[in-house]
Amino acid sequence: MVKKNNLPFTIGDYVVYPKHGVGRVVEIERQVITDMELELYVIRFEKEKMTLRVPLNKAVNTGMRKLSNQSTMDAAYTTLKGKARIKRTMWSRRAQEYEAKINSGDMVSIAEVVRDLHRGEDQPEQSYSERQIYESALGRLAREIAAAEMIDEQSAMDRLEKVLVAA
Repeated sequence: MVKKNNLPFTIGDYVVYPKHGVGRVVEIERQVITDMELELYVIRFEKEKMTLRVPLNKAVNTGMRKLSNQSTMDAAYTTLKGKARIKRTMWSRRAQEYEAKINSGDMVSIAEVVRDLHRGEDQPEQSYSERQIYESALGRLAREIAAAEMIDEQSAMDRLEKVLVAA
């Protein structure tokens, strides 16, 4: 059994799970599955109305992490202010790369997707799939900023919009 005081995450912690974004550890439970007793983090994702159970001994290997620190958030903001880098490859290939960056859970990679897919007022419309990927990345970024800075998601979205418009 794992000692409770050595756990990387505790009840009430906000965590980032790569494929799902920001959630909160709501409890640590024991379950018996096929004659094996497992201790599991129970993570609640409010936005998706989803609960995820992750074995304690697998949490770090899955990429689950605490919220980004200030220097990582600053790097993400710096990335957003940069010039968009759009490769000249087929959209399907770029879409796969964007999805991989979003699912990596890395805040700076997600910021790259938002920066590359952001369209100003004077730019042409996005396709449906571009808009879907953009909104997914923007939502992930906003939820992590909101949780880290203890503000609501809309305020985080507004802050991101200001940075993108200023760039």
